[in-house]
Order: sequence, then structure tokens, then C-alpha cells
Amino acid sequence: MGPKYAPSVTSRDVTEAPAEEDYSPILPGRGESDYERYLRTEELLSLQKTPEEQAHRDELLFQVVHQSSELWLKLAWSEVETAIGYLRERKIASAIRLLRRATDAMKTIVGLLDMLEHMSPWEYTRGIRPVLGHGSGFDSPGWNGVRRVSPDLGSVFHELRREAGLSIVEVYQRGREFEDLYQLAELLTEWDERTTIWRVRHFKVVERIIGGEVVGTQGTPVELLGGLIHRRFYPELWDVRNELTELAKQEE
Repeated sequence: MGPKYAPSVTSRDVTEAPAEEDYSPILPGRGESDYERYLRTEELLSLQKTPEEQAHRDELLFQVVHQSSELWLKLAWSEVETAIGYLRERKIASAIRLLRRATDAMKTIVGLLDMLEHMSPWEYTRGIRPVLGHGSGFDSPGWNGVRRVSPDLGSVFHELRREAGLSIVEVYQRGREFEDLYQLAELLTEWDERTTIWRVRHFKVVERIIGGEVVGTQGTPVELLGGLIHRRFYPELWDVRNELTELAKQEE
């Protein structure tokens, strides 16, 4: 057998060799990756107290739940606000999509409150509550955003159904004929229900942690908070159920 020769490397082989991809960050901002820069994780994760600053280690739990709740509440009311704009432009289908997203955001927020019940009532009352100052859920920017946009949502719905020449009862009786208005009415009801469930869940968490017969951080009795769970944004959409039931009975 003759001598074996190693294959030579041609210029074509060199040019066809795959180049290594450069995934270094290209977005402006702080962070070692575009993920960190886009989500601003450095700023986000610095918003909680450090262990050295904490009066009790459960302050991390308390802050994470409330800060993330504010983000979800911001998303919820922002989607409702945009949906109101669509409804004013008579783009009902586009509004319906966003209202569904908003109601799901409220479901997520309610679930977050479960985490607060991992705190010991004694350790919270003795260790965390004294460092909250006059902080209160009544001052929540996210919840106040929900309260701000909800009446406008109701107003534009009634404007639309009046344009169609329908009473609230007729929106339901002729729901197959006016599908968009029916779906809209049901989404307003869903939004109202989800915000009420949040009120109820929030009240029960407060009652479970500090009690139902004490005074809150702003001097408000907890029992007053309990009374707010009966408030509704759209009572007319709940009352119509009673009317529909009575009308159905009359037809029997």
C-alpha cells in the first residue's frame, strides 16, 4: 500500500465553516443579556428590601406579593381602558378580546393573595406591620386604576345597547341576535364579579392575619373593609337576572 496523505484544507473549506454566533446584548440598558436589559431585572429585583433592611424575613414575601399585584392590576385596568377606546370606536370584537384578558388578570391577582396566608399572624403583627407606616391597600395605584376605569366601561356599554334600541332585559332575551352586545354584557358582569372576588379574598386574608375586629394602618376598622365586598360596579347587570327569572316564570 502506498503512503497515506492527510486531506488538504482548501480555501473553500475555510469559507464554508460556520461562524460562531454573537449573542452579546444589543439593547441599551443595564444587564449582561438582552433578557435582563429588556425586562430591567436589575431594577426590578432591587425594589425589595435587602436582608439587612428587613425587620422580618417575611417582608420579602409581603413585598413580592404586593409589588407583583400592582403589576397585574396595572395590566388589568390598562386593558379595560384600551377596550373602552375600542368601544367608543364601535370596535366591539377588539374590546371583547382585551376584556377577557383583563378578567384573567384579576384571576391571577386573587391567586397571589394565597401566598400571604403563609405568614404567621403573630410574626406579621409584631414584626412587619410596625414598619408599614400608614401604608394601606386603599392607596393602591393599581386598584384605584380599576376603580377609575370601571364606570366608563359601564357607560359606553349602555350607550351601545341604547343605540341598538335595547333594554338590558332585551340584550339577554335577544342575545343570539345581538351576540356582541350579549358577550359584552357578560364580560362586564365577569369583570364586576372578579373585582368583587378580589375584595372578598383581600378581606379574608386581612381577617385571617390581623383579625376582623381591629383597626387598620390608616385607622379604618377591618369590619368596614368587609362591608365593601357588597359593592358592585354594575348592579343593573345583576338585578336583570332577577327580572329575567320572573319573566320566565310568567311564561310557564
